[in-house]
Amino acid sequence: MSRKTTAHLFSTVDGVVHAPDQWQFDCFGPEEGEFMGRALGNATDVVIGRTLWQEWSEYWPGAEDPFGAFINPVRKHVVTSTLEGDLGWNSTVINDDPVAYVQKLQQQGDGDIIVAGGVRTTRSLFLAGVIDTLTLTMHPVVTDEGTRLFDESVPLTRLRLLDSAITSAGNAILTYGLRPRG
Repeated sequence: MSRKTTAHLFSTVDGVVHAPDQWQFDCFGPEEGEFMGRALGNATDVVIGRTLWQEWSEYWPGAEDPFGAFINPVRKHVVTSTLEGDLGWNSTVINDDPVAYVQKLQQQGDGDIIVAGGVRTTRSLFLAGVIDTLTLTMHPVVTDEGTRLFDESVPLTRLRLLDSAITSAGNAILTYGLRPRG
């Protein structure tokens, strides 16, 4: 049985998912927190890109809030071509093909797998079909800076809307899966 693999990103209306700390916190309410709690509840493993892992590994190990309580003990699998050896912080280097690594991870152990980012990691794993659901919490903001999840490098890709909700803070929580080809 394959373990459920999900990803969740904060997004602007124009598709920017990079640096949400610059635009999302004035529009983050209790419903968003509840959704995140449910999404993280069964996860035992997190796949994360090197840049985001380095940022988080400098901040979260000492944090004692609900996200810190989740991210510190969970197993982290780091997509990187530059880091090697023992990373600490319950982290393992993915030193081969990330898609094959996640496919293998899906076949062993218990609990859900969360792809936490960054943008390139989430994009490549979703387009390869190893992420079952991709949730975008779309904030009512437009920015002229930042990386888009689906930019001009992405070929025509059809998605299925699996779930949606509008929060009292004005965000649209949209959950997608890849639409089968054919």
